[in-house]
Amino acid sequence: MSMAQQAEPAVGRPPASGPKPTDGRTARRPPALRLLARPEVGVFLGAVAVLVFFLITAPPVRDGSSMANILYQSSTIGIMALPVALLMIGGEFDLSSGVAVISSALTASMLSYQLTVNVWTGVVVALIVSLAIGAFNGWMVMKTGLPSFLVTLGTFLILQGANLAVTKLVTGNVATDDISDMDGFDQARKIFASSFDVGGVQVKITVLWWLVFAALATWVLLRTKYGNWIFAVGGDKDSARAVGVPVRFTKITLFMLVGFGAWFVGMHNLFSFNTVQSGEGVGQELIYIAAAVIGGCLLTGGYGSAIGPVFGAFMFGMVQQGIVYAGWNPDWFKAFLGVMLLGAVLINLWVQRTATRR
Repeated sequence: MSMAQQAEPAVGRPPASGPKPTDGRTARRPPALRLLARPEVGVFLGAVAVLVFFLITAPPVRDGSSMANILYQSSTIGIMALPVALLMIGGEFDLSSGVAVISSALTASMLSYQLTVNVWTGVVVALIVSLAIGAFNGWMVMKTGLPSFLVTLGTFLILQGANLAVTKLVTGNVATDDISDMDGFDQARKIFASSFDVGGVQVKITVLWWLVFAALATWVLLRTKYGNWIFAVGGDKDSARAVGVPVRFTKITLFMLVGFGAWFVGMHNLFSFNTVQSGEGVGQELIYIAAAVIGGCLLTGGYGSAIGPVFGAFMFGMVQQGIVYAGWNPDWFKAFLGVMLLGAVLINLWVQRTATRR
């Protein structure tokens, strides 16, 4: 064999084409597991189970008017559960959200009645007050570094006492005066507390607002830079700050969104009943947080969705009214909620572990 022949490189066949080998990190998970990884899947299954249960045990639930009532009860919880869920995804809590609803309604009612002005003046001032309460909570959390649990617990106590004391001081009673005959009341009622007909069934407008807010919140979370900021600050605020996320702005505006939700629900209460009881709202904050947790939001932040709390609120409304339609003792309502909360948390935990299992 010559030197030229020895130097000539050997020509081999090209490697056979085919899928490249993958390890566990690059393997694509089956669609079913990717679906289970969604935070709202567990609560959706739970909501279906609760609905089927009451359809069987409580025949009146099958009536259209009964379902409209269930949706109404769900919407009054769900409208507030949405901003509370966004705040939880951002890694914070707001224990003042329940009494903040009443504070907003009291502000609009007393200001309009005592100054004899158009009720829209009270509505606008109440919005400013609600946003200011949210901004204060957010500012205190960011300024002091204290847990939002402690900051908003303090706000809760302040608002609870102020609601009672100021109402008694101004009206001489524990409730505000009737404002149904004041200018602007009918227009405001159409926006916040009217009903519309669907197949001969009267549906409260809060159900429509609930769905609109849920769609908007979903779009913000999944399609906007602000949504990315929410997940980032909830996951790790220090890392988020290091990559340029405005942590202070994001968290303060999330608290202000809770204030907006409190204002909207407060206006609905005011224009539905024409007056407001100053001692109400205590305990509702736990309902809102529970709806968000049932909806798949983690207590540690950085994980959740806006659709999950919709199903979580529906479960609350379903149980609350289903017990009545079934003719059971309503004293069991809170016990049902506790079982439902624990069951939903366990289901969500199982779903997440199943979805992340290789």
